[in-house]
Amino acid sequence: MAAGLIGTTIEWYDFFLYGAAAALVFNKLFFPDSDPLVGTLLSFLTYAVGFAARPVGALVFGHFGDRLGRKKLLVYSLLMMGGATFLIGLLPTHATVGSAAPLLLTLLRLVQGFALGGEWGGAVLLVAEHGDARRRGFWASWPQTGAPAGQLLATGVLATLTSTLSDAAFTSWGWRVPFLLSGALVLVGLWIRLSVDESPVFKAALAAAERRKAARAPREKPPLVAVLRDHWRDVLIAMGTRMAENISYYVVTAFILVYATEHADTSKQTALNAVLIASAVHFVTIPLWGALSDRIGRRPVYLVGALGTGIWIHPFFTLVDRQSFAALVTAVTVALLFHGAMYAPQAAFFSELFATRMRYSGASIGAQFSSVAAGAPAPLIATALLAEYDSAAPIALYVMAAVLLTVVALACATETRHRDLADAEPPAPEQASAGDRPVRTV
Repeated sequence: MAAGLIGTTIEWYDFFLYGAAAALVFNKLFFPDSDPLVGTLLSFLTYAVGFAARPVGALVFGHFGDRLGRKKLLVYSLLMMGGATFLIGLLPTHATVGSAAPLLLTLLRLVQGFALGGEWGGAVLLVAEHGDARRRGFWASWPQTGAPAGQLLATGVLATLTSTLSDAAFTSWGWRVPFLLSGALVLVGLWIRLSVDESPVFKAALAAAERRKAARAPREKPPLVAVLRDHWRDVLIAMGTRMAENISYYVVTAFILVYATEHADTSKQTALNAVLIASAVHFVTIPLWGALSDRIGRRPVYLVGALGTGIWIHPFFTLVDRQSFAALVTAVTVALLFHGAMYAPQAAFFSELFATRMRYSGASIGAQFSSVAAGAPAPLIATALLAEYDSAAPIALYVMAAVLLTVVALACATETRHRDLADAEPPAPEQASAGDRPVRTV
């Protein structure tokens, strides 16, 4: 659990740090010739580029993670993500190297996205496959707390810097500090991950595959082929359930920094502090939602989060418009509470949809391909809607449309909490021969 949590925390720290910086300073440092709101749009466009690389990362890391193991690929993802973030802290700005600056920023953003595309699936599987079925939702939800923990770290460091430095100092050099700090965090995460053992479920599946090979049983299909042939419905369900969760999260945590500062005339420090407090509540409540999913099921908890998000999104913007710190904290905290109800059971739910030898690929593809259509353009679309209509109403309708897609996907899904991950395997060699018809795994 610690290995999964520390890695996802560092990875999401890196990822969210970029999102916050995109909203606060990158528009001035890397796109200075643009109108302020246009500069923000361009900054979020490079933010979205990282999402485009996530499906590629999911395919590559998923394939090798199902073949070689979860642990090795998680070490690589951590090194790639941390290295790219550290280098962003060293980048020259537009004032120094001109148009090469945004190009270098985009390149490092692609590396970030590629690494994160392989991180999530491996981290949650490492925990889900070590734990028991009775409390899988609780234990598997801990790597999910890496998202608010990373948000806490990123926002906390930024909030500290913006409160202690002048705007000129922060824009000049202060923004680089949190990016450079990721180098130290990676060393801690690497030490923990190298000390953990491979999951017992994967080792058992690998041994079964070796026995099948020795018995000259039919060769296993590549994980990607097996997922697309036998689990394509599950992939679509995973993608659909991610829509409301992913879109609402980036609207609430990334776009809100733009909306609060440029539309609601709230200070940058106030907006960051509100997200900081809400992220702390989010971190604490995610395992509670995970534990509840062990008792009543993944789908009911997920549905509460989706419907709650759809209902709360209008009051969310109304509270932000009040220009009150208490109202802003309430708006973001409640929104993240409902998000947690979707995010917490997601790890166990996606793990239970796929067989072990294709689980890394299936869970990663379902999670990351949906990010291209959901989280990637969410801040961009929200900013464009704000620029066009000067109102939060279209943005709220956008989130509600995502909620509708998630509810439909949940209606098509079956409950998975009683599934045994170790049972989701092909038949043993002595039970199958070369002429047997392949059995569809659960």
